[in-house]
Amino acid sequence: MNLVAIRSRVQTLLAVASLTALAAACPAIAAEQTQANAAQTDGPTAMARARVAADVLMSSYDPDKAWFPSSWWNSAVALQTIGDYMQRTGDRRYLGQLNNTFEKDKGVFPAGVLSGDPLLGNFTSRAIDDSEWWGLTWLQAYDLTHDPKYLNMAVTIANYVYGYWDTSTCGGGVWWDGERTYKNAITNGLWIRLTAELHNRIPGDTLWLGRSKTAWTWFQNSGMINADGQVNDGLTNACTNNGQNVWSYNQGLAIGGGLELFRATRDPKILTSVRRLADAAIGPNALVKDGTLTEICDATDQTCDDNGKQFKGIFMRYWTDLVDTTHDRRYASFLDQQADSIWNNDRDAAGRLGTRWSGATSDDHPNVFDWRTQASALSALVGNVPTLTPLASLAATLSPAQPVIMPAASGVTTIPITLSSSATGFFPLLALASVDAPSGWTATQRASLVRLQPRGNAIPASSTLPLKVTVPGTATDGHHLVTANLVAAGLRFSTQADVLVAHAINFDTGTVDENPWLFDPANSQSNGVQNRFADGNAHFTYRFPFPADTTSAHVTLTIDAEFLVQASTDNEHWTTVLQETNPVTDGSNKADRTIDLTPFLGAAVDGSKPVYLKVSDSFPNDGWGGRVYHVKATIVE
Repeated sequence: MNLVAIRSRVQTLLAVASLTALAAACPAIAAEQTQANAAQTDGPTAMARARVAADVLMSSYDPDKAWFPSSWWNSAVALQTIGDYMQRTGDRRYLGQLNNTFEKDKGVFPAGVLSGDPLLGNFTSRAIDDSEWWGLTWLQAYDLTHDPKYLNMAVTIANYVYGYWDTSTCGGGVWWDGERTYKNAITNGLWIRLTAELHNRIPGDTLWLGRSKTAWTWFQNSGMINADGQVNDGLTNACTNNGQNVWSYNQGLAIGGGLELFRATRDPKILTSVRRLADAAIGPNALVKDGTLTEICDATDQTCDDNGKQFKGIFMRYWTDLVDTTHDRRYASFLDQQADSIWNNDRDAAGRLGTRWSGATSDDHPNVFDWRTQASALSALVGNVPTLTPLASLAATLSPAQPVIMPAASGVTTIPITLSSSATGFFPLLALASVDAPSGWTATQRASLVRLQPRGNAIPASSTLPLKVTVPGTATDGHHLVTANLVAAGLRFSTQADVLVAHAINFDTGTVDENPWLFDPANSQSNGVQNRFADGNAHFTYRFPFPADTTSAHVTLTIDAEFLVQASTDNEHWTTVLQETNPVTDGSNKADRTIDLTPFLGAAVDGSKPVYLKVSDSFPNDGWGGRVYHVKATIVE
């Protein structure tokens, strides 16, 4: 009997045994699962997609500062999204990171440490909306753990925010800032949701319910909701609609606040208002382009700032709530469409999800991929997971996902690639892994069996399989896909590595052309084309796999600020090759600087001589670390 036949027989027996045992033990659950899967396309795959995306997001979490680098309120939303993921899927691997953030960041911090504003303790600051985001994050943590410290923190934050509810201006509403300069949609949408969530979690409460109802009534009559049912950004000094952008997160919080208050009151009028807001969001001239949720700044002649990158995910968090509450198929179809567009059009081989969910890009304003865009898109993938958690799921990734080959004049180059598999469920899985490589390339092992022993959903079972891909010296320059398929007991998942074959190194930072060379982005940041920088203790590392017959190499960096550049043969032992010794914070030292990499060309490994180049901050205490704009290498063979 051949391998495929053996695999088929084993998987069939396991599947039958699994379903038989389940039906015998829990017939009601089995029936509900069948019904849920019929209502939603391939729930196990949706769960696997969310797990892959969540793991990519958490790879950017900084455990020392207990946040996602350089964004305070964005970090709250990212952690809340991870909480949503854990609640929806049963995966509990990231509870420790939630607790780590709670314990490390609840104190008082001066401006510039975690936020541009001083933090006053208990996750509060002069930015009232930032404080509210953290309140909702800790309520999500409370729902996951039932630890009262999270609920108590949310109450503390809400009491602080209530100090900025003011009826003397515009008849009510919470001020956006400590200076009391602006009343806007996001701060008050957050307030409605926060107070309603507190009521729904505190037995016998009347205080927070009253505040939430008062805020909802005020918001509905404030004028911020325009004639089309869309929410503009805020109010003028004369307390009229200011006509500013209809951002998706404002619309989302209006929907989410109403839904939570509806759960508290069961008032059908509230749900009617919520539906009007929802219909306005996806109706004509609204927030959708060709079926995909699209922010104003998603236009290909614009770039969303670090705030705008997360707006759509916030909208989808509360849209998911809308689907779960109303069971309206129109709303569910829209959610499904967003998740599919993200996965099919807005994902690179490394599992990173971009800011434009349609995948649109342009040379001057490329589609951006970072942890903020990852958190945003993850919300849609989480919403796509059935509310009744699938009994099993199977996921896979390839690493490195974006390897680079620089072929020598003759011979072949071998890439070591690892297939990582993960599964949830209650029964053993024997998965068949198969690898497809481009014509003329060789992949070993082409087919293998992967054994996984899941024990529920809380900690997915994992396994790794080493592979090798051999690339002929005749391979043409460009991107080539290697695909791995994993199949087990009716479950299947595909993943890819995007192999770049290149004879030259020449790229702008902050673009997709940089990604294959960026070996370790660490905690560096990129705010657009020709922009990657590392402040404080952050750094980023490029890997240049020079051809095996290279005898000399130079690299030229367009760089400024307070840079420290080091080179290495093995990514472990570093030599400083470039350093700014003066504090420069205005970019005045921007220049092309050439580095001789010849001393770091070691022995050929798998057909290449890799050199690592790390950029960091020569004055880590003032926040103006090395910034690279362009990278170009000259090679002598």
